[in-house]
Amino acid sequence: MRISVDAHALGRHLTGNEVYIRNLLIKFAEMAPEAEFVAYASTFGSNPHMRVVPRSVSQVAVSRNPFARLGWQMSRCVASDRPSLLHVQYTAPLYCPVPIVVTVHDVSFVDHPEYFTWFRAQQLRLTVRRTVGRAARVIAPSDFSRSSIIATYGLDPERVVTIPNGVSTSFRSVAKDLAKQRILRRFGLRAPYVLTVGDLQPRKNQLGLIKAFEEVLKLEPQLPHHLVLAGQDTWFADKIRAAAARSAFADRIHLLGWVGDEELLHLYNACDVFAFPSFYEGFGLPVLEAMACGTPVACSNQTATYEVADSCALTFDPSSTVEMMHCIRDLLINPDLRARMSRLGQQRAARFTWDSAARRTLAVYCEVAGQAQPQPQPHKTRSQPLIVR
Repeated sequence: MRISVDAHALGRHLTGNEVYIRNLLIKFAEMAPEAEFVAYASTFGSNPHMRVVPRSVSQVAVSRNPFARLGWQMSRCVASDRPSLLHVQYTAPLYCPVPIVVTVHDVSFVDHPEYFTWFRAQQLRLTVRRTVGRAARVIAPSDFSRSSIIATYGLDPERVVTIPNGVSTSFRSVAKDLAKQRILRRFGLRAPYVLTVGDLQPRKNQLGLIKAFEEVLKLEPQLPHHLVLAGQDTWFADKIRAAAARSAFADRIHLLGWVGDEELLHLYNACDVFAFPSFYEGFGLPVLEAMACGTPVACSNQTATYEVADSCALTFDPSSTVEMMHCIRDLLINPDLRARMSRLGQQRAARFTWDSAARRTLAVYCEVAGQAQPQPQPHKTRSQPLIVR
């Protein structure tokens, strides 16, 4: 069985989309060494995100430009490679001569187009509708997303399957003092802090978090904590930076930009509380990453975030500054509560693995391709650079 995968997100800081495809490719190589995987990628060379992808995965170059990639390049690649199927995220090429499996993480561009630029929202509305209509199977990372996809596009529920994302084993508890030292050296942060992770965009609700953080410090002026925002800039970033600069506690608010997994590991471990106030998520992977590191979590009770966190985090209405403030404050001032939520969070995160996600995704591939599912293999595939065919 030959499987082609749209892997243009690799090495491009495309957050969840990149994490998703990178971890699946690693696990596919371990579980199905007899299958051939072809990754259509846009990044090459010494990029560290490419070095972790198994050597057994072939690589074919495609453009970063979506119009070129989806307009003709991937169509030609698929016609030449003749795979059993093509797996994409959100959008398939205009012409595809083989069955399509598409992962749609969420339909926020339909439910809340205000979270996007006008052009991007319209582009996604058009291309995703066309893709899911042609797809043999649609994968959603949560029951919330699955229900939203079925309702939005009127799909047969049998065609849409929930396969939760996993948490990379690189996210784990490390000694807090060691993590703090790494953060001090890398970012110059010495004070205890509350952390949030996510692109600087409206649906991540960093503006609401800044307000809630201000209220926490007003109510508990003895707290020495700072607020750290890790995430790359988008079209909305200037508004968040302006709000941070206007804050009465501007000297305690730090915007780090995009950070890699190694830095993120230590940021999670060194913080006292992880806050995730997003208005809308198809999954909410940072919640589980923080939990896997033993960090207590305060997060939104909306969309898939509540489904993922279950009862292992303090949850709040992301539109309520008061609720958000109280959840963060309670965790900061109550060490027993922090310890309890840390323990529950680690137990919750352990239930989400990329092994499970990859195995279930392979089952979808085999169903679509009409082949028996590969049996898990005991050996480990070496992490090597991708090979360009």
